[in-house]
Amino acid sequence: MSASNPLVQIDTSLGEIILELFADKAPVSVENFVAYAKAGHYDGTIFHRVIKGFMVQGGGFTADMQEKPTRDPIVNEARNKLKNKTGTVAMARTQEVDSAAAQFFINTENNKFLDNTGTSEQDFGYAVFGQVIDGMDVVYTIEQQATATVAGHDDVPTEPIVINSVEVIE
Repeated sequence: MSASNPLVQIDTSLGEIILELFADKAPVSVENFVAYAKAGHYDGTIFHRVIKGFMVQGGGFTADMQEKPTRDPIVNEARNKLKNKTGTVAMARTQEVDSAAAQFFINTENNKFLDNTGTSEQDFGYAVFGQVIDGMDVVYTIEQQATATVAGHDDVPTEPIVINSVEVIE
């Protein structure tokens, strides 16, 4: 762990997850995530997309599936050579390369297909900016929850998994 890398605690309705953020390798993504955390953006959001054997995604929707407003999207730092391995945290985005805002996901498997392999839209990948250092058991518990299609969104847990707070602890 580097002294410049912040530690963040995600308090969820199923337990706590501690992340180390890689400020040295993904400064824009880390600054963005920390700013959303400090602003309270994540408080009361849910893990709204949960796919077994893939990842858990959160940070954008309330329990009633209302999307929270965000700031402008950030530049995609997927070329930082960090890989979407089990336990890493990456910025969620649309098909557009530089479209990530507040949503993030935690990989529950090695998802090599999400890594940067080139500069085209299809090859650009998803920017890893952190790693779970404690609470992977909580992530796996989230991953095992029953899901359904809710308000036009697939893979939504049938019981909301609430992010109570996200705070920088070190």
